[in-house]
Amino acid sequence: MDFSELSLSTPSIPIGYSRLVARTLGLVEKNLHLLLPNTHLHTSDLLRDDTSITGAQQIRILSNALDISGDEAFGLYFGQNLIPSTHGPLGFLVHSSSNLIDAMEAFTNFLPLRMNLTKMDISTSPDWLECHFHAHPQIEEKIYRLVIEALSLGVFAITEFILGRPLTEGHLQLNYPAPNYQAQYHQFYPCPIHFSANSNSLRIPIGLIHTKNASAEHNNYEYALSQCKNLLDQLHVGHQDTKTKVRKLLLSHPNHQLSEDAVAATMFISKRTLARRLNNENTGFRQVRDDVLSSLATAYLLDTQLSVDAIASLLNYHDSSNFRRAFKRWHGIPPEQYREKNKNR
Repeated sequence: MDFSELSLSTPSIPIGYSRLVARTLGLVEKNLHLLLPNTHLHTSDLLRDDTSITGAQQIRILSNALDISGDEAFGLYFGQNLIPSTHGPLGFLVHSSSNLIDAMEAFTNFLPLRMNLTKMDISTSPDWLECHFHAHPQIEEKIYRLVIEALSLGVFAITEFILGRPLTEGHLQLNYPAPNYQAQYHQFYPCPIHFSANSNSLRIPIGLIHTKNASAEHNNYEYALSQCKNLLDQLHVGHQDTKTKVRKLLLSHPNHQLSEDAVAATMFISKRTLARRLNNENTGFRQVRDDVLSSLATAYLLDTQLSVDAIASLLNYHDSSNFRRAFKRWHGIPPEQYREKNKNR
């Protein structure tokens, strides 16, 4: 996916990243509204699992966060919290990868589905694996630096998860001048840092790329990979009825949950028109969304060893009890009982 294909006005970014911004700031529910000026969002949107926001809204939230923190180095603190599990199904794929290069390729290939304000590409030379970081060209300077800090620290987290130790022998290159808080970088990055470079990149010694992942699980990796690929494949299905279009949109977002308003806006129609078209196909938005979530949930239960809490997180339920209630509504029994009943299918 190229940045030219992205619209900053399309709801596509899971709200979980904004909740992580709020947690990094130490905000509580009563003052979450401080993060939302000029976003046209409400505190209730921030608390819902099915909210996706536009690139423009994400940029505004990051800008507001900088103002609230009063700290130019906020991007470092936020980035430190971007561990693999914060990336939903993409994080599951990374966690299950057999080695470092597989994890980096997975992150590179599917990052735009999760954080489409950023991109990463990788290349190799006789000495290095190079991870190149990019941010959307319409991001203003102060947010650009924050985004690159967050993305690079997220990649460090993946690398160090696989290695099981700090990446002291890496080299980080950043294409902006050293900021006023330059000294703080060494609290977050364990390797040499070079400012005013030609590009943003992390160099990892080539000898490390086949480092085995102690958490690797081949079956989970294959399943997670098929799920991530499915998000892309669903975008190219030829059938064009409204139900299929809605399924495409839901499956194209790793949390698989968008509001009816967001889906209608993405399809450039009103919510009322969307409802009417789905009704003409003898269905409704909630039914389509429940069908998507139900099928994914049952596949996770039967094809992986993931805990129910982990599956709830992958489907972007930040409270697993909400997932359990939804699953019982779909299937009449709790997820644990469903797994036990169908384990020998």
